[in-house]
Amino acid sequence: MGQNDWMLDVLVDVRSAATENDLGALADHLYETLVIAAAEMASLENNTGAQKNGEQTQPRQNPEDTGGDQYS
Repeated sequence: MGQNDWMLDVLVDVRSAATENDLGALADHLYETLVIAAAEMASLENNTGAQKNGEQTQPRQNPEDTGGDQYS
């Protein structure tokens, strides 16, 4: 896990609270925020994870499967 993954956990928690409180539009926007955050974090990991032969490491997380069903 990357050092910024805690941010994804916070967004998941806030999105869950929004869903539980019938704030559907907010939950939808938070999902989009999760996708953007995960993509940016993966990009940072790729840029800092270059191998000696020039190949990049693979991103560790996919926003669709981070934390199991939390994004559904």
